Amino acid sequence: MRIVMIGPPGAGKGTQAKLLQQRFQIPQISTGDMLREAERLGTPLGRVAAHFMSEGQLVPDDVVIGIVDDRLRAADCGRGFILDGFPRTVVQAEALDRLLDGRGGGLDAVLHIQVPDEEIVRRLSGRLVCRDCGAPYHRDFDPPARLDRCDRCGGALYQREDDQADRIATRLRVLAREIEPVTGYYRSTGLLADIAGLGSQAEVFGRIEAALG
Repeated sequence: MRIVMIGPPGAGKGTQAKLLQQRFQIPQISTGDMLREAERLGTPLGRVAAHFMSEGQLVPDDVVIGIVDDRLRAADCGRGFILDGFPRTVVQAEALDRLLDGRGGGLDAVLHIQVPDEEIVRRLSGRLVCRDCGAPYHRDFDPPARLDRCDRCGGALYQREDDQADRIATRLRVLAREIEPVTGYYRSTGLLADIAGLGSQAEVFGRIEAALG
């Protein structure tokens, strides 16, 4: 099973990808993890990617595509994979098609996890992090005993600047503009399945299983 997952941060892609990983016994692959691993291993493409990331720039398509190509050649991808965070552009989507066609098969499904913006803002803006040990919390879903102190080490809790409601709303608008061409591309191929992301983990996973047939 070869699956691509698309959706904004906070939509639950990571959670659902882990459930799919258990269901099909295939690896969950995130673009961020791939870039960091390539950098750690010091591969030629990893070194190039590290340069762009250290400068706060987007890693060019050809570099990301090369790193994805390397990762998909690994033995654990022989039975399939779940891609999270790739492709992010139509250029990347077309390149992925070519890579897979050259190996005798294409994608089985593209899952577009949809959650209303106001719910995404609620999910992300409720996140808290301990300054000392880095423990994560959430005001609604996983609150600490005291909203200003870490249960584990007693350190002060804070909210990252990127998790403030106004910044999240801006990021969502930018992401929507970026992702629309990609969802349009996959919709035209008949691979795209829109998945309602509200509800319990089990409910959302049930919709995914139904979409996969």
